Amino acid sequence: MNTLKTGDRVPEFSAKDQDGNTIDLSDYKGKKLIVFFYPKASTPGCTVEACNLRDNYQELRSQGFELLGISADSEKRQANFKNKYNFPFPLLADENHTVINAFGVWGSKKFMGRTYDGIHRKTFVIDENGIVIRVVEKVKTKDHARQLLDNW
Repeated sequence: MNTLKTGDRVPEFSAKDQDGNTIDLSDYKGKKLIVFFYPKASTPGCTVEACNLRDNYQELRSQGFELLGISADSEKRQANFKNKYNFPFPLLADENHTVINAFGVWGSKKFMGRTYDGIHRKTFVIDENGIVIRVVEKVKTKDHARQLLDNW
């Protein structure tokens, strides 16, 4: 797994959001972007993380950030997740792992003694020119917005 690091240029990507709209990295040119990867929509940890970002969305926006959530879930599952919790940001359905692989967040994981492949929960902060300026490796699901805002 070759994860993007601080200083790396994010490769151009394109994926469908929860409503089937195509979202491109270039849509965010000239804006600061927080891209958060989560393992699975509507699971406890992912719900807590996304709700924390939702609850602090205005503060993140006031600092100039746009948000984009990404997992390997289907558009329908992402739409259900977004609608149930009223997320004000798009959720990308990256079923083919195009964006997941571009950022290098797919790989071996361990849970309750078993090893399997899945998405590593990581967040990338990208500047106006598409360069990674920060990677949050150890996401605190209950306080993720604070992690992003405190060191900004």
